[in-house]
Amino acid sequence: MKKYALITLLQVLSVFAFAQTPKSDSVKSKDEVVTAENVEWGWLNPLRGDKSPAAGKLWGDRTDTLASGFLVKFNKGFSSPPHIHNITYRGVVIKGLLHNDDEKAAEMWLPAGSFWQQPAGEAHITAASGEANMAYIEIQEGPYLVKPTSEAFDNGERPVNVDKSNLVWLNASDITWVSNNSNVQTAFLWGSHAEGELSGSMLKLPAGFVGEIKNISPNFRAIIIQGNLAHQVSGEDEKIALEAGTYFGAAENSTHKISVKEDQEAIIYIRTNGKFEVVAN
Repeated sequence: MKKYALITLLQVLSVFAFAQTPKSDSVKSKDEVVTAENVEWGWLNPLRGDKSPAAGKLWGDRTDTLASGFLVKFNKGFSSPPHIHNITYRGVVIKGLLHNDDEKAAEMWLPAGSFWQQPAGEAHITAASGEANMAYIEIQEGPYLVKPTSEAFDNGERPVNVDKSNLVWLNASDITWVSNNSNVQTAFLWGSHAEGELSGSMLKLPAGFVGEIKNISPNFRAIIIQGNLAHQVSGEDEKIALEAGTYFGAAENSTHKISVKEDQEAIIYIRTNGKFEVVAN
């Protein structure tokens, strides 16, 4: 009996070790805003102290078991030792130049607006080359851990590196949930728009845009990647200025008023578990 119990336990552990990333969130989003002044900063890898990049909380808790999103700041010239993570993460470059790949791969510096995905268990390094370097990182489950390459494994997912110049932008006329008169563009990054499944996309708002984003999903989280905009939850008086590296979450069926400065377009990364609508006023 003990022998069979051990085999069963090993089979269960194997399933968890090599399982792919979940495709839905269990915790609903809510109306909330995190400005640059409100970001809580610490070390991404506390064991390395100031040799580690800084990490700033936006939503969730990366030390917990659930999904979370956070900022990471890298000093110029930073290069990590080869390592793996216990979970898959996704990243969007906000400032500077970042490289994330196998330690023997040629450097491919991703500029602001680029996207990458790092599968759980795959050995890699992360490096930074800009004067100031920052990225938004999200995980579908936690905790976020750094482990040696001796513990590498294949979870069936594959790495992705997409330079911003390779994003395919769709016009409003090609997208049913964006009003035709808005001049808003969308680029799909990952996931599925099937009912109940998570997806990630970029939303490009033209300079001077004034309109609304209505969330029809249990989960909607938005991170400002480029530009400056004013954000206001419909029905509330407070209007908040948001810049690159800030965040707002939307409760289901809530409407958020957005206005972009006249001199620069804005790009927002949106993670949602369903539908949303963009309407220009």
